Amino acid sequence: MKTLWPIFGLAWLMTLSAPAQVAVSADITMEQEQFLPSERLPVAVRISNRSGQTLHLGADASWLVFNVESADGFVVVKNAEVPVEGAFDLESSQFAIKRVDLQPYFGLMRPGRYKVTATVRIKDLKAEVVTPAKNFDVISGVQLWTQNFGVPAPVGVTNGAPEVRRYALQQANYLRSQLRLYVLVSDASGSHVFKVLQVGRMVAFSQPDTQLDVVSNLHILWQSGASTFIYVVVDPDGGLVKQEIYDYFSSRPRLDRNADGKIVVVGGLQRTSVRQSSTEMPMANPPPPVPVKP
Repeated sequence: MKTLWPIFGLAWLMTLSAPAQVAVSADITMEQEQFLPSERLPVAVRISNRSGQTLHLGADASWLVFNVESADGFVVVKNAEVPVEGAFDLESSQFAIKRVDLQPYFGLMRPGRYKVTATVRIKDLKAEVVTPAKNFDVISGVQLWTQNFGVPAPVGVTNGAPEVRRYALQQANYLRSQLRLYVLVSDASGSHVFKVLQVGRMVAFSQPDTQLDVVSNLHILWQSGASTFIYVVVDPDGGLVKQEIYDYFSSRPRLDRNADGKIVVVGGLQRTSVRQSSTEMPMANPPPPVPVKP
């Protein structure tokens, strides 16, 4: 009789899981499929409910669990569970999308091919739904420029040596057809990366113009198209302070200092509006998924 228990147990699990696979589905989407080491790795899990009943999700920390594997068998270290708590109800015929950033929770410093899956645990149905695997690549960038800088002391603090960090510019060949420019903020040795920020496309022959201002913000101007230039300002924490687009008009845009010593763009013609790019960062504590009718 004991020999039948494993078979019976497996059959019981399949009985519970099979209806959920038909009634509830989940999949992972990504806005891009190539990332630099330490770059944000945002994913979205879409959960569709066709069970005929309302599902109560997100109440505990293990309702949604992520797993990342390397295509070549390299063990991916999991630093911590991805925080996903935030209770919500998902009515039948609706879907919800949960967005998270996987980068802080998995060791993805090694270039290579990876795949991510997510498991949705549904207590109402006593079942689990596993998403199809989503593939992505971690790629190496080409370093174009580096500069160490001192981080300004907080207001009121005058003693002690300043913290030294490093700005680095790297270019990466996205999808083998697009060059993209990245800003990395790290410690002075470059061994600990605080932030990787993708700031836009660039042309192969462009050499970014860089300057640091009095508060150690990094100003960058580079050519992104045949007659288009992008100007960004990044702060010592890797935050995007400013982004503007200039067109080559009568003269080529360049960085300079005005009479007040402030760094400005001289030449070219600034566009009146800039569409928000993928460099926009998510909220630190995003709200629970909002159910939506298909």
